[in-house]
Amino acid sequence: MTEDSRAAGAPTLEDVAKAAGVSRATVSRVINGVRNVDPVIQAAVRDAVAVTGYTPNRAARSLVTRKADSVALVVSGAGDDPPPVAATAGPTASAASAASGSSGSSGESAGFEGGAGSFMTEVFADPFFGRVVTGVVNFLRPRGIHPVLMFAETSRARDEVVSYLRQGSADGALVVSTHAEDPLPALITDAGLPAVLYARPARPVRISYVDLAHQDGARLAAERLLARGCRRIATIAGPFDVPAGQDRLAGFRDTMARHGHPYIPVAEGEFTEESGASAMERLLAEHPDLDGLFAANDLMAVGACQVLRERGMRVPDDVAVIGFDDSRAAASCRPPLTTVRQPVEDMAAEMARLLLDRLSRPDRPVTSVIFEPTLIVRASA
Repeated sequence: MTEDSRAAGAPTLEDVAKAAGVSRATVSRVINGVRNVDPVIQAAVRDAVAVTGYTPNRAARSLVTRKADSVALVVSGAGDDPPPVAATAGPTASAASAASGSSGSSGESAGFEGGAGSFMTEVFADPFFGRVVTGVVNFLRPRGIHPVLMFAETSRARDEVVSYLRQGSADGALVVSTHAEDPLPALITDAGLPAVLYARPARPVRISYVDLAHQDGARLAAERLLARGCRRIATIAGPFDVPAGQDRLAGFRDTMARHGHPYIPVAEGEFTEESGASAMERLLAEHPDLDGLFAANDLMAVGACQVLRERGMRVPDDVAVIGFDDSRAAASCRPPLTTVRQPVEDMAAEMARLLLDRLSRPDRPVTSVIFEPTLIVRASA
């Protein structure tokens, strides 16, 4: 199929050439970005494109430019291939042409199990991923680049992602990893493929990434609870094997210790509302007189608030609660949740910018961009 194989009545290269007063070959060179075309001719061709309404055929253009004008947005886990009786389809790829969502945290939905269907269900249930997609799409769409959403929850799925990139079906990858032991970032970099990661990798990998100063965010939460006069404070931590969870716990403990609180009760959660509720139950069983709580993400804080309400404990009068992320869950919580803001959309857009920069300058060294958290004060603390 040639670039002129279009629906009847659709403008062709010949139409543009006639309107611009140049040859078809010249129009093709301008549209495909070939250098050394007179600027006056380039302007004439662009005007003719606008007048005729011509739209280049992306597939034909990619044969010339060797660019797909798309990037893979990969949500990756660290699971193994399921047994044959439970086998499900490999990674799903679909154009992420539109998105809306809320928030979460890097590594927020660690430990998905149960095959591709379960993995995808968990991903879409987590508001964090919607915010990532929103940030990526809003950055790439004005630049004519389309993200392709892929899931890589098994070794087979990871191999297919690497193959997809090797074949040039996408120019590079934006990777959101849901597990500390995820091998995909290393597989991509070992293959020499351009990629950027959301969040610092748990293991050393030569890959660019964006992340948040998580310890500083936890410090803001600790200082807020102390400023309110809380003295019997506990925390619901994220998964201990996820760097974001580790950093938030370390930052909170360090700040509390600096203010004369050497011991802080900790219950581990999984960055889900259910795990937050369960952790709150455990903390209250051992420390029923708690008056302050820091949850390492908003979903767990929402689960904790639900348990406190069921126990007849008032937030913040009896227990002040602070979350992390500033998601839609924080605003819809009752009472609205004081939280540490993670600018997920901005971080996702920066991830996309770093990838495009790497594609335009392949010799550019890997880099990291760390965003600063801010405290958003609402009624819960």
